[in-house]
Amino acid sequence: MAHLFRDLSLGHSKRESKPAMPTKPTITINPPAASIATDLPSPLGQLAAQLTDVDLRLTAYEIFVAACRTSTGRPLTYIPSSANNSSHSDSPTHQNQSPSSPALQRSLTSTAASKVKKAFGLKSPGSGSKKSPGSAGSGSGSGSGSGQGKSKKALTVGELMRIQMRVSEAMDSRVRRALLRISAGQVGRRIESVVIPLELLQQLKLSDFTDQQEYDAWQKRTLKVLEAGLLLHPRMPLDKSQNAAQRLRQLIHGALDRPIETGRNNESMQVLRSAVMALASRSVDGSFNEACHWADGIPLNLRLYEMLLEACFDINDETSILDEIDELMEHIKKTWVILGINQMLHNLCFTWVLFHHFVATGQVEMDLLYAADSQLAEVAKDAKTTKDPEYAKVLSSTLTSILGWAEKRLLAYHDTFDSGNIETMQGIVSLGVAAARILVEDISNEYRRRRKNEVDVARSRIDTYIRSSLRTAFAQASCHCH
Repeated sequence: MAHLFRDLSLGHSKRESKPAMPTKPTITINPPAASIATDLPSPLGQLAAQLTDVDLRLTAYEIFVAACRTSTGRPLTYIPSSANNSSHSDSPTHQNQSPSSPALQRSLTSTAASKVKKAFGLKSPGSGSKKSPGSAGSGSGSGSGSGQGKSKKALTVGELMRIQMRVSEAMDSRVRRALLRISAGQVGRRIESVVIPLELLQQLKLSDFTDQQEYDAWQKRTLKVLEAGLLLHPRMPLDKSQNAAQRLRQLIHGALDRPIETGRNNESMQVLRSAVMALASRSVDGSFNEACHWADGIPLNLRLYEMLLEACFDINDETSILDEIDELMEHIKKTWVILGINQMLHNLCFTWVLFHHFVATGQVEMDLLYAADSQLAEVAKDAKTTKDPEYAKVLSSTLTSILGWAEKRLLAYHDTFDSGNIETMQGIVSLGVAAARILVEDISNEYRRRRKNEVDVARSRIDTYIRSSLRTAFAQASCHCH
């Protein structure tokens, strides 16, 4: 990419040519990355279901806990800082304190170098007075009840993920208790054969919640997840004449107005279970499928996975990825079997999350831009090896969003860049050109019909940026002269 900058002069920034005016120092407050930029909606797909980001995050956390719990054979637990004072026999800290605890339960420290961060050249979080939530003594854990001066234990993977996904301890405790009951009644079943929202509806009762309002809100959210995964965004298209789909739709819509009884012998629950399992167990050839498909349809699975990847960013410094990302990612990938994610979809989603965090946090952390560019190189390799139409659709949408954002800044770069942000220009050009190259070389049918040596995507795009920006600059200069 560097030789293209040498070969094609980029001219001088119009803003740099103006005499410097004395200005007062300003403080820039970056918006939280969790809030989607108004001009940058997620290209991973919009849901037809009325599920908020909070709903998706809680659902993603339930899937994470279930997938990790069954993969280790033990519950996902955590070690709160008040563990030494706790005498409650049902406390999570008393459930498993042996040295042979699985990876989910071992304490995390920030001292080990992350392979992921080293590969991307990413900085460690918590510069200044802030600390990563996973650091010992960070105080981001359950904190309450611990006396002053007591050393706080480092967080476990489970507790770190809970904090990162902004899930309350009460919610976490409910999910873990329900999963214990589910596993006790379904010994030997693989997690992909369990429809988690259905089983949670069966196991959690009003007595598990603070009040009726909280329980009703949880039940509605859980039913909406079933609606999204089985009716609105199913892995396989629905047959319009399918009775199970009609029954489930009627049940869910009725329950949104009046909560249903979820007792095992309740008629409504039996009808719900029958309809859900009939839809979740469908296969392409019509045979019974042991693996259930309820959260692996696009775009629901991608939006849920996006929520899990977002948890890798430090909540105290949203421009930084946690030092514990290697261990978090290891456990996040255990959800693939439920969400229908593979390495190619992971690479694409992670590219988008890195890029979106760079944009949403004020475009100040160049490491995120370089990491997105590096991850996009993996996406480019994937694009050459698959003809999957669903993947191609999401790939095209994601690359178009990235390219559109980049070109909005590059087609008039004299107005975009000055001495204060010029260092971001090469990174944005590299990312934009990489996205354009994949769109042209691996998605465009026109490119396949022509010989490759007739098209130089990088040179063509940069030439376009230069010509467009110069035309804009000359037009502005002409207006000022008149």
